[in-house]
Amino acid sequence: MTQGPSWRRTHTCGELRPTHVGATVTLNGWVQARRNLGGIYFLDLRDRYGLTQVVIPEALGATVKLGPEFVLSVRGKVSAREGSQINTERPTGGVEVIAEAIEVLSSSPPPPIDLSGSTETSLETRLKYRYIDLRRPAMQRNLAHRSRFINAMRRAFEAQGFLEIETPILTKATPEGARDFLVPSRVHPGEFYALPQSPQIFKQILMVAGLDRYFQVARCFRDEDLRADRQLEFTQLDMEMSFVEEEDVFATWEKVMRDTFKDAMGIELSIPFPRMRWEESMERFGVDKPDLRFGLELHAADAWAKACEFQVFRSAVESGGRVMGITVPAAHNLSRKDVTELEGVAKGIGAKGLAWWKAGAAGGSGPLAKFCATPEAAASLMAAMGAAEGDTCLFIADRKSLTRKVLGELRNQLGRRLDLIPKPSGPTDPAQWRFTWVTHFPLFEWDEDAGRYFSAHHPFTAPEDWSLDGAMEGKQPDLGKLSSRAYDLVLNGWELGSGSVRIHRADVQQKIFSMLGIGPEEQQRKFGFFVEALSQGAPPHAGFALGLDRTSALTLGLDNIREVIAFPKTASAVDLMCDAPSQVDPEQLAEVHVRSVLPTPSAPANPAS
Repeated sequence: MTQGPSWRRTHTCGELRPTHVGATVTLNGWVQARRNLGGIYFLDLRDRYGLTQVVIPEALGATVKLGPEFVLSVRGKVSAREGSQINTERPTGGVEVIAEAIEVLSSSPPPPIDLSGSTETSLETRLKYRYIDLRRPAMQRNLAHRSRFINAMRRAFEAQGFLEIETPILTKATPEGARDFLVPSRVHPGEFYALPQSPQIFKQILMVAGLDRYFQVARCFRDEDLRADRQLEFTQLDMEMSFVEEEDVFATWEKVMRDTFKDAMGIELSIPFPRMRWEESMERFGVDKPDLRFGLELHAADAWAKACEFQVFRSAVESGGRVMGITVPAAHNLSRKDVTELEGVAKGIGAKGLAWWKAGAAGGSGPLAKFCATPEAAASLMAAMGAAEGDTCLFIADRKSLTRKVLGELRNQLGRRLDLIPKPSGPTDPAQWRFTWVTHFPLFEWDEDAGRYFSAHHPFTAPEDWSLDGAMEGKQPDLGKLSSRAYDLVLNGWELGSGSVRIHRADVQQKIFSMLGIGPEEQQRKFGFFVEALSQGAPPHAGFALGLDRTSALTLGLDNIREVIAFPKTASAVDLMCDAPSQVDPEQLAEVHVRSVLPTPSAPANPAS
C-alpha cells in the first residue's frame, strides 16, 4: 500500500477545539490574512469549514514566502490560547496551531476581490472572478444552505412515496409562455431540439405511464429578460401526482415544506397554509402574490364614486372601471411630499393620477374634501374605506386591471416605507414565514400587443368548468371570464412556484388548443404525441413546481437569486467568467447546418506581413 502525500489534511480549518490541544495535525487551506509581530508570523488559514490561526516561528518563517490566497499545507501542534488571546467570535478561537512544516501547494497573485469583506467589490468583478468570489464565507454559506434545503426536500418527498425520475434536456419545441433555447441537430439537417422550459409534458406522460408520484430537481431554460428573481437557466423542484385534486397537492407540499424547514432550518411551520382565490387576492391586495405580513388592504369605493359629484370618479365607474383605494392610519402621518412621491410611482405604472383625502366626519381635507361636505357623504366614504378620523385615503380611478395593479404596488411600497412588516424575534421565528395558496387563476389572459388570448398558466391547465362554459358543446364562451384550476404558492409577497390540475382528457386538451388559435395541423405537429398519450387512458392528475433558486434566496433573507447560484448570468444575460455567449468558428456552424446572418469576426493581422 503506497503512502499518501505529506500534505493530506487530518482536520479542517473549522474543526479544531481545546480538546485537540497537544495533537499534531495537518491543515490545508488558503491564506486569509497574515501578520508579523516581531519576527513571529501569524496567519489565518481558511477553508469552507472555517478559520484557524497558525503561528509560524521565526526560524520557519524565514524559509517560506507567503501571500494572500496562497494554498498551503501546514503541519503542527495544537496549542491552547489563553485569556485575552481567545477569539470568542470564532469557533476555533480557543486554539492555534504552532507550525512545524509548511508546504506551498499553490501560489496566487494579489486577488482582485477583497475576501475579508472590508472593501466593497463591484458586481462585474465578482462575476468575472466568480471562482474567487465563491471563496467568500458568505457565498459558501449560501450554497451550503441551498444544498441542505434541496436535500431536505428530497428526503421529504421520498418519505411520501415519490420517485425521482429524470426527464430529457434535449426535447421538442412547444409553446409554454416563454421563448425556447434551440439546439441545432447535426444528424438531422435543418431540425432543432429545444431545451426544456419545464418538464411539463414529460411528467404528465409519466402519469399516463402509471408512475403516479414523481418528483425531480430539474434544470429549466427560458430565453427571457432577466430580473432579480429570474435567470436564463434555473432549478425547480418539480412534482406530479395521479388520482388527486388541488387539496391533495396542497397537503403534500405543506408536509414537504414543514419537514424541510424543520430539517434544514430548525423552523416549525404551522400548516395548513391559508387559501384564497385569485379574484379575492386581486381585490384585497391588488396582486396575485400578496404579502400577508402587514395590512393596508384595498377598499372598493365604486358605490360612493357612482353617487358623488366628482366627475373623474363617476366616469371611471360608468365606463366599467373601478375606484379603489388604500387607507393609511393617521399614526403614520403621510405628508403632502409623501403623497406627491406616491403619485409619481402611480403615474410611472400608468395611472393618470392619485387622488387623496384626509378623512374627517366634518368633511376632512384634501382635494376630495369638497365632495364630502355633508356629514352623510363623509360618513359614507369613511365607511367604504374603513377610515377613522385623520386617516389618509389614497385613490386610483381607472380600468379594473390597472387600478388593482397600481394600488398593489403602492401597498407594497407603503409596507416598506412605513416599516409595517413585523421584525422577527429571531431567525427561527415562524411568524416571519407567511405562506398562502392563491387558487383559480384566469384560464386565459388577453395580450394587447398580440391582439389575442394566451394561456395564463400553460395550455395543459384544467378549466374550473370542464364544459368550458359550453364550448365543448359548440357554444362561444367569453374567454376572459373562464377560470382555471391553477394555483401558486406565495411566501411574503414572493411567488415560490406554480401548479395546476391538468387536463387528462384528449378532447378537452384539443379544444383548449383550438381556443388558443392552434389549429389541427399545428396541434398534430407540435403536440400529436402528447394528445395521443392522453387518449390512451390518462388518470386525473395534478402537479406543482417550486423555484429552488428563489426559495433558497428568500429563506436566507436575500433579494437576488444570483447570491444562491454558483455561476449566474448578468442582467444582460452574459457569463462574464466564461465570456459567453460568444461566436463560434464557421466550421462548427457548418457541422450543425447553421449559417449566421451576422458578420464573422475579422481574422487577426499576420504580424509577419
